[in-house]
Amino acid sequence: MCTMGEPDRQMAQPAGARGLLERELEIPSRVDEITDRLVTAIAVGEYLPGARLPAERELAASLRVGRMTVRAALARLVEQGLVETRRSGRGGGTYVLQQWPESSTAAVGRTLTMRAHELRDRCDAICRIHGAVCRAAAEARTDRDIAVLRERLEAYRDAASGLASQQADSALHLAIMDAARNPVLKQVLLDLEASVSIGAPAHLWGEPETMPDMELRALRDHEALISAIADGRADDAEALARTHVAIDYEHISAAMRRAGVLAD
Repeated sequence: MCTMGEPDRQMAQPAGARGLLERELEIPSRVDEITDRLVTAIAVGEYLPGARLPAERELAASLRVGRMTVRAALARLVEQGLVETRRSGRGGGTYVLQQWPESSTAAVGRTLTMRAHELRDRCDAICRIHGAVCRAAAEARTDRDIAVLRERLEAYRDAASGLASQQADSALHLAIMDAARNPVLKQVLLDLEASVSIGAPAHLWGEPETMPDMELRALRDHEALISAIADGRADDAEALARTHVAIDYEHISAAMRRAGVLAD
């Protein structure tokens, strides 16, 4: 008796059944990809230990996938011990437990290999746009803007290393964008930063071993940058900003080297 081969069985299936089968076969690879991206986002310091991940709906929108895909990826992160889910009241959510165990290295390598050239070009674009934003801030800032910038600078100076420092850094950079007095330019920069993100629109914060030195370096950059903006030195503000924001790609390059991926 002649048996039906695999291609013939697929041909014999109704069109609707074939479509369902194709979608089912696509789901695991999509979950794999999103799992790798979230593992990498944690490893390179977009989400630091102690940070709460965005809700499933927000992650799905940011990663441009369905909520079921995000849910499956998060379940894998729980199994790997990278995150835990807490379900008690307002403090509920998914929280990062550890940053880069050895088990994450393969996922980091896969993710950064796929996006290496894109990340390099987008980081370069962010440096240029951020320079334009800081030039605009130096030209358009008000006395109130200067006061807010100095408050945010002191908050960064006083913040503890890690998550608190990352959050203070984000608040300072948002204040600089507001001081530029150009909502369109601000949105262009925010959108571009979100497109560079591995898994979250946040500045990379590197690994625990390099974090304290990077935070001190960033503090010196922040001091010089806020001084230039406050004094109206537009050329200096632009140059300082472009150099400062290049730190993000340094973190990506360091992660590539650790994962065994050659960085440019």
